[in-house]
Amino acid sequence: MIKRILPTVISLFIGFSSYANFDVNANCTQAYKNILSFKLKAAREQIDREKAMHPQNSFTILLDDYYDYFWMLSTESKTDYDRLKDNKSKRLDKLEDEDKSSPYYNFSLAQVNLHWALLHARFGDNSAAGFAIKRAYSQLNDNQKKFPTFLPDDIPLGMVNVALGALPDGALKSVLNLFGIKGSINTGINLLQNVTAHLPQSAYAMYYDEAVFYTTYLQTDVMNDAQAYQKMLQYTAAMDNSSLLKSYIQGYIALRTGHSAEAIRYFEKAPEGAEYQPYPYLNYLAGLARMNVSDKGAANYFNKFLQTNKGVNYIKDAYLHLAWDALLDGNIKRYTAFTQLVKTKGYTYNEKDKRALTEISDPHYQPALLQARLWFDGGLYEKALSVLKAKEADTFTTAHDKAEYHYRLGRIYEALQNDNNALSSYQQAINTGKGTSYYFAPMSALKAGNIYEQRKDSSKAISYYRMAIDFKNHQQENSIEQKAKEGLKRLKK
Repeated sequence: MIKRILPTVISLFIGFSSYANFDVNANCTQAYKNILSFKLKAAREQIDREKAMHPQNSFTILLDDYYDYFWMLSTESKTDYDRLKDNKSKRLDKLEDEDKSSPYYNFSLAQVNLHWALLHARFGDNSAAGFAIKRAYSQLNDNQKKFPTFLPDDIPLGMVNVALGALPDGALKSVLNLFGIKGSINTGINLLQNVTAHLPQSAYAMYYDEAVFYTTYLQTDVMNDAQAYQKMLQYTAAMDNSSLLKSYIQGYIALRTGHSAEAIRYFEKAPEGAEYQPYPYLNYLAGLARMNVSDKGAANYFNKFLQTNKGVNYIKDAYLHLAWDALLDGNIKRYTAFTQLVKTKGYTYNEKDKRALTEISDPHYQPALLQARLWFDGGLYEKALSVLKAKEADTFTTAHDKAEYHYRLGRIYEALQNDNNALSSYQQAINTGKGTSYYFAPMSALKAGNIYEQRKDSSKAISYYRMAIDFKNHQQENSIEQKAKEGLKRLKK
């Protein structure tokens, strides 16, 4: 009898112990939610309490990594990155000894790899980022095969697919190509939209905010989804108003989709207090939104960002916007001083900061073109059009200014759904900008391709996408070429 019962008892004990190794209990759930709300102090206390009460609960390893990831998002600090990056290998070593029969095993390994892949790329460590993405991608695919109903997998798997599919040529893509890793934008966005729709009614509802975080960002910045703003409003309606992440998502998506006035309101309503992790980046975003609607207080937000920011990104771009503010005020002396700070302050890990350096290498901005650009970004399309219609292309003397004039007109007409005028303006931008190193001509070819694709005129769309690719040695070359190639892929199906 004892011989028959003993194996059963042992198997039950082992099964119970293995299950407890990834115990997503109420305390862990609340800690995770606090991390995503940027309530990092409370989260830290809850994680430490869980470790003391249940030292064998391996889910705390993943929570520690989420904590570091959101800490780094808020600080952007290279010092913190150098201090914390060794945590990745330590956590992976610990997790690899845990319960392999749990869906949280590969999920946790992949999330740690993915968090650090994003951070490595943020600080220019592309080789480390490539290796981490390779591991995460493999672990997520394995987990999906073993546990096809485990919804949380679809969040990082969808995000990785979109990011890999949209990745422009460069150091990171070269590393990933060596591993034979290629993503699919359509596969990724479908995974994210599906999981975002199904999480609230599932046993994994706690992951909803994270799914919204990635889905809204990729719909806006990668997919250029015309409905991105409306979709964001629907997604975030179910999020807690006390979450700083909600305010960030709402403000960022509003800013990126031509709703700067709304973005200002979202940032103004962002929750504040000692319980929240300081997030200087929000002041930078608020400065952008205010500048896009000619709010004279914009400079105050850029200065506040520069005073409180301990990170390495957006410093050059903040000084660039302060230079623009001075130029629009007619203060050339102050404009020149800020352009010097663009050159000497900050770093070039971030694409925005790289472009800031490129921007100031050009001749002085034409205030009318700059004002039209900012109003367009703010969604003030009629005002942007009026400032350009008051000018004629012949009043500009350089190829740069002539090409930009036509390109800006094209963008405005397209936003106003006047596609015929947009196509005419884009063609003029191509004619005046070809042979230069500026992005106006190739970007106009890409935009014209988009319009013809929407019109179902495949032959013309393909022609313009190929034209965009054929332009070489210009600003934003990798990004424009990648988007044109994606357009060709869509049309060849």
